[in-house]
Amino acid sequence: MAVRDILVYPDERLKEFSEEVTGLTDEIRKVIKDLTDTMDATSHSVGIAAPQIGALHRIVAIDASKNKKCSFNHGKLVLINPEVVKWEGIMQFREGCMSVPDYTGNVNRARKVMVQYQDENFEDKVIETEDFEAVLLQHEIDHLDGILFVDRIISKRTDLFRRKKYR
Repeated sequence: MAVRDILVYPDERLKEFSEEVTGLTDEIRKVIKDLTDTMDATSHSVGIAAPQIGALHRIVAIDASKNKKCSFNHGKLVLINPEVVKWEGIMQFREGCMSVPDYTGNVNRARKVMVQYQDENFEDKVIETEDFEAVLLQHEIDHLDGILFVDRIISKRTDLFRRKKYR
């Protein structure tokens, strides 16, 4: 379909709550395709949420396998109406985001999560994961609720960092 522009903070649409998806319409299929095309077009992106492309639907796409440090993952997934139903443990993680391109920051996240969702065929699924992939899911699900990682920074004084520019 199309590679879409990423909304960048302080765009107000990033702070809005996304609507639940109630079925697979042509519009929803287009959003899913645009999400995966946009994520795939960016070599460093391991996840994207529909609000980041201006679509206020509860849909995320992830591919933790694109991160060399992620030893265990479920590969490329599209999650519709994802919800964390169980979590355990806490870990500090340095996060970045395409919608906040100039900064990274330390955020506390659950170490393990169980997420229920519908897949691309709108079939009910459950995923259990930990470490990087768990953090990735929590980060993307936050987007659906209008929450950015900078809203969860441990300390804005000591845990928010300018992203390094590489030539």
